[in-house]
Amino acid sequence: MTNRAEPIHAHAIENIRFIRETMERAGAFTAVPGWGGVVMGLTACLTALLSGPPDNSVRWIVIWLADAAVAAAIAVTAAARKARRSGALLSSAPALKFGLAYAPPLAAGIVLTPVFATMGRGARLPACWLLLYGTAVATGGAFSVRIVPIMGLCFMALGTVAFAAPAPLGHWFMAAGFGGLHIAFGLLIARRYGG
Repeated sequence: MTNRAEPIHAHAIENIRFIRETMERAGAFTAVPGWGGVVMGLTACLTALLSGPPDNSVRWIVIWLADAAVAAAIAVTAAARKARRSGALLSSAPALKFGLAYAPPLAAGIVLTPVFATMGRGARLPACWLLLYGTAVATGGAFSVRIVPIMGLCFMALGTVAFAAPAPLGHWFMAAGFGGLHIAFGLLIARRYGG
């Protein structure tokens, strides 16, 4: 019985297949898990009811900034829990790339919030926040599963429409985006990508 050597191209093809599968798994990291998005959406719906229409008041802005802090805590906690369950690391290359692409649009929102408020344009913050958050999710989502950047584009579209709509409807746009879109996409992510 002779032992035939395997052709070198067979090893190369197997190595390429392994590299491709590894890259596909690495790119499938979801930074914000679905169930966390659902809970964030529920808090946003409650906040929209509590805040009422945007009126350029400090009270209205503080209520929404408090919800943003709660949402960030939910996102970090849920992401850490999902990462632990799946054996992924929040310090992995895809997670770090997501964070680096996600942060600049949020930083722009942090800068623009007091600008809008001091210029008497606080009633237009819903459109600004939706547009910039959508940009953050779309750019960060380039390093995640396909549904994440699609969610970002939906937030961007909603923010664009909110700029054209009457300002007093802003809290309903906030409920539709930070509430409805988070809940809908959160459920899809939970179902398709393990929580």
